[in-house]
Amino acid sequence: MSKRILVTGGAGFLGSHLCDRLVNAGHSVICMDNLFTGVMLNIAHLEGNPNFEFIRHDVTEGFKIDALDEIYNLACPAAPGHYQFNPVKTMKTSVLGTMHALGLGKRVKAKVLQASTSEVYGDPDVHPQPESYRGNVNPIGPRACYDEGKRAAESLMFDYHRLHQTRIKVVRIFNTYGPRMHPFDGRVVSNFIRQALAGEAITIYGDGSQSRSFCFVDDLIDGLVRAMETGDDFTGPVNIGNEQEFTILDLAQKVVRMVGGASRIEMSRPLPQDDPKQRCPDIMLARRELKWAPTIELEAGLRRTIDWFKTVDLTQYRAPTPNY
Repeated sequence: MSKRILVTGGAGFLGSHLCDRLVNAGHSVICMDNLFTGVMLNIAHLEGNPNFEFIRHDVTEGFKIDALDEIYNLACPAAPGHYQFNPVKTMKTSVLGTMHALGLGKRVKAKVLQASTSEVYGDPDVHPQPESYRGNVNPIGPRACYDEGKRAAESLMFDYHRLHQTRIKVVRIFNTYGPRMHPFDGRVVSNFIRQALAGEAITIYGDGSQSRSFCFVDDLIDGLVRAMETGDDFTGPVNIGNEQEFTILDLAQKVVRMVGGASRIEMSRPLPQDDPKQRCPDIMLARRELKWAPTIELEAGLRRTIDWFKTVDLTQYRAPTPNY
């Protein structure tokens, strides 16, 4: 059955892939984005499609749309350099943006999915991280605007659910990569690929022993849709990510080898404050409730991502902040 769906942050990396998935499934999609980190290039191929509409709007300001079935709330800068550029605005995006999405969902009786994050676990002292773990977050550090903003958004989701019976889904997204990553988002996958393709040194923060798990974007989007389609009795939160773990040095070496260049690896920068030493999801809940698990291996996903980066005209992108 065709649905009318709002995707906030729909011109971003994840949002644009989600719009593709929903439009291709025959749904009517409204994409909302203020284009701070999202870019029109990500959704240009959808322009003119009768099932797609773009609205340029900042979710910190209220919005009204009639007759919606579902709301995917993805709006928020997610890379540290971007969300630390204006930490107050980042917190407002998480809190006010979620309140506005929930208020709209309550009014039109739409189901609301919140794109939360593995950052709610902070620098974890439990590994891998299950949904029951309450985290180790520094509430006054430079990452707090994002970490605590997303934690507050989860609180709002469950308060609306308890108080107003709003139908909700909370998904905690772990590191995701793939085509349409912003080339200047400052994340390790985009940084390493861009540097390797340019023949530049690969820069690593710390000694490279910190670990991450990397989920290809197609798998992630499948997890979001599966979460939205579960029955109303399942609210989450649920982890969506890849349970295979790699060190940052492992990733750098893979990228250099796959690009085939001569880039050297430099470990010359200090580890940022509160940067997690380990990050890997426990996905038992997703396996059980969503019947979901990632299917795309890291090297296969990296190949597709590198191939996309080779087609990118970097002059068509700007660094959204000076902190990339």
